Amino acid sequence: MSTTPALPRSVSAEQRAFVTALRDFARRECGTREQRDALAAETGGPHAPSLYARLAELGWLGVCLPEAYGGSGGGMTDACLFLRETARGLVPAGGFITSVITAKAYERFGSAEQCKAAVGGAVAGQVLSIAMSEPGAGSDVAALRCRAGRTPDGNWLIDGHKTWISNAHLAEHILLVARTGPGVANHDGLTMFHVPARTPGIEIRPIETMGGREVNDVFLTGVRLPADAVVGTADRAWTQLMAGLNAERLFLAANMLGLAERILEDTVAYVRGREQFGRPVGSFQALRHRLADLATEIECARLLVFDVAAACDAEPEKLFPREASMAKLKATETAKHAALEGMQMMGGYGYATEYDMERHLRAAVVSTVYGGTSEIQRDIIGRSYGL
Repeated sequence: MSTTPALPRSVSAEQRAFVTALRDFARRECGTREQRDALAAETGGPHAPSLYARLAELGWLGVCLPEAYGGSGGGMTDACLFLRETARGLVPAGGFITSVITAKAYERFGSAEQCKAAVGGAVAGQVLSIAMSEPGAGSDVAALRCRAGRTPDGNWLIDGHKTWISNAHLAEHILLVARTGPGVANHDGLTMFHVPARTPGIEIRPIETMGGREVNDVFLTGVRLPADAVVGTADRAWTQLMAGLNAERLFLAANMLGLAERILEDTVAYVRGREQFGRPVGSFQALRHRLADLATEIECARLLVFDVAAACDAEPEKLFPREASMAKLKATETAKHAALEGMQMMGGYGYATEYDMERHLRAAVVSTVYGGTSEIQRDIIGRSYGL
C-alpha cells in the first residue's frame, strides 16, 4: 500500500494539480541524495538560491500573496499545501517561511511603496526576514530593548542587538521591531520598520546550529532610516504582529507536517527492506505497532492543520489563536517524535549520515522552539479556556 499522504477532501481540482506539480518538481530536482547534497552546499543551510529562483520563475513563491504585487492571490490552504509538499519533498526553500510571514505583515500594514519592495520582492524570489528576538527577549516580546529614536530632522536612529534572526544573511529586506515608546517591559511603544538589509550600520553574524546556517545575530549601530520607514502605525507593532499569528503558526505547522510525513515514508521504506532473523524488521509487532501509532498521530496533525487553514480562508480577518497554536503544537511535536522514532527503528543507520534520518532529526527538533515554544503554545491554549 502506498505511503503517499492524502490530500484534504475539500481541495479543488486546481489545488490537486498544484500538488502534483510540486511533487514532480521535488522528485526531479531533489529526488536523490546527490542532488540534495549539492543544493545544501550552496549556503550551508536549508536554502538553495538556485532552486529558489526556479520556484520564483514558476510563480509559486507568491502562492498566498496578492495579485497586485505579482502573487497568485491564493489563501492559507494553498500556502499550507506548498509548505507541506516542499518539506515532504526535501526542497531546500528555507527562506520561504520567513519571507511569506514577513510579506503578509507588509500586505496588511505597509505602504504601497513598501509592499512593492517587500511583497513584490518575495514573489520574485527575494528573501525577507523579521527581526524581533533579542538576547533578553525571546518568548517575552515585551522585554525588547532595541531602541529607535527620532532625529532632529524627523528621521529615525536605531541601536540594538537582535538574535536568532532566521535568514537575515539571505535577506534583501528586514522587518525590524524596535522600541519607540517610553520605558521597557511593555507591549506598548513597539514599532515595525522597513529596513533594507544593506543599510549602513547593520552587521550580521552567523550562529552555527545543528541545522547549519539558518539564524543570525544582527547588530544595529547608529542605523539611520527615513521618516517613512515605519510599517503601519508607530507604537502599535504589538497589535499589528498579533494579526499575523494565524499565518506564522499555521505555516510552521504545515512545514513540519510535511517533514513528519517524509519521516514516516523513509522509515517504512527502511523497515520493509531491512531483514533480521530471516524476515523484514517491519514485520515484527513491536515496530508495526509503533508505526501504526505514528501514522495515526501524523494523520491527526494533517486533519488539524488543514481544518485551521480552511477556517482562516473562510474568515480571513478573524484570529484563531487557540486553533493556530494547537496546529503548531501538534505538528511540531509530532515531527520531533517521528524523527526520534524513525532513528530508533532504523538503529545505527538512522544515526549515520549515509541516510537522511539524522538530517530529519536536526530539522524537526528545533521546530518545537522557534515561532513560539511548545510551552508558550500550551499556555496560549490554556488561557483561551479562561485558565
